[in-house]
Amino acid sequence: MTRASDTARLLGAGGTLNGALSVDTINEKTSGSGVTIDSLNVKDGGIGGQQIGGRRNIVINGAMNVAQRSTSVTGLGDGDEGYVTVDRIRHSVTAGAGRFTSAQTAISDLPGFLNCLHLDCTTADTSIASGELLRLEYRIEGQDLQLLKKGTSSAEKVTVSFYMKTNKAFTFMCELNDSDNNRVNVQQFTTSTSFTRHVLTFNGDTSGALNDDSSVSLSVGIYLHAGNSFTGGTYSANTWQSRQSSDNMRAVGIGSFFDSTDNDIKITGLQVEVGSVATPFEHRSVGEELALCQRYYHRHVSDGSSQNMFGVGFIDGETAAAIQIHFPTTMRDQPSALETTGTAGDYAIRQRAGAAVTCNIVPAMSGDTTPNVAVISFGTAGSLTADSGCMGRAVNSGVHLSFTAEL
Repeated sequence: MTRASDTARLLGAGGTLNGALSVDTINEKTSGSGVTIDSLNVKDGGIGGQQIGGRRNIVINGAMNVAQRSTSVTGLGDGDEGYVTVDRIRHSVTAGAGRFTSAQTAISDLPGFLNCLHLDCTTADTSIASGELLRLEYRIEGQDLQLLKKGTSSAEKVTVSFYMKTNKAFTFMCELNDSDNNRVNVQQFTTSTSFTRHVLTFNGDTSGALNDDSSVSLSVGIYLHAGNSFTGGTYSANTWQSRQSSDNMRAVGIGSFFDSTDNDIKITGLQVEVGSVATPFEHRSVGEELALCQRYYHRHVSDGSSQNMFGVGFIDGETAAAIQIHFPTTMRDQPSALETTGTAGDYAIRQRAGAAVTCNIVPAMSGDTTPNVAVISFGTAGSLTADSGCMGRAVNSGVHLSFTAEL
């Protein structure tokens, strides 16, 4: 136990540490004198402008560092594309003539950030049908949003911030979309040709509590292109409205990403936090971000070596085996789909004794799959020893089994 005299000696003359920060000033939260816990938690008012109280950013992969699916996909724009490149960023598209490429791109002109989501218009669309839409979207589980106190008299403000760079000035729209209660709040912003941090604080909503579950309750959307069904209404900034009666104001006054093939958009540093202050972007390690992303999507990729196994299992008969794959983290729900690559011949079953037997069907997910373990059916034309152990593996490099439980 440290005695008072020891504490005084450690703090120095006047009871301060290095003559600046005292025990009294830390404990004196409400007096307005000295350095307080409140002032340490305010942007530019504390040590290095950083908030010291817990995790602030609700967004996963806001620095765009994780891209499990692909680093570049071309020819997008002919339908609802969903998640295609950078993890957790959804591309919501209603088909039109415009086409674009989505890519994870390295950047060097924004200190502290190395990657961005980059959209490049490859086919223009200047005749916009009423139902056309291109929106970037980040969806959040309801159980992760209870701190917003939405639907109560204590509803918190929400601040959305991100860095964006475009080839020319655009007016775009950012929205909070409450899918549990069909309510929406929108705000316009204008881009520039250099990375600019956009900060948008949305009022708290005292109507409509968010569900406490693992389904999507709130999403952050950025409208980049839209037809009259979304632009024909009246813009009302930072006002919560019923979505059924206000869909035509969700993108009022925006420009169109598809108006020229010269257009490109880069975005990174996406942050969503409680309160009216945009604190400095909260960086997390790539390893931590990957683990958080794997709750929604996990890709097991083969390097093609003879030791690269998807998992172990049991041979049911001469032609079939059940292989277990344990996920690195519990997924949000039982995976809704298994994604594979290549052909049946890219997969094989390695028996306890003897050579590997190449599959004659592409592996498929069985009904025994849970949020923690997938059971995958591997099949061959024969040559398996029934009632023995085995391993499922890939024959060639780059082959993958991927599991999705996205919102």
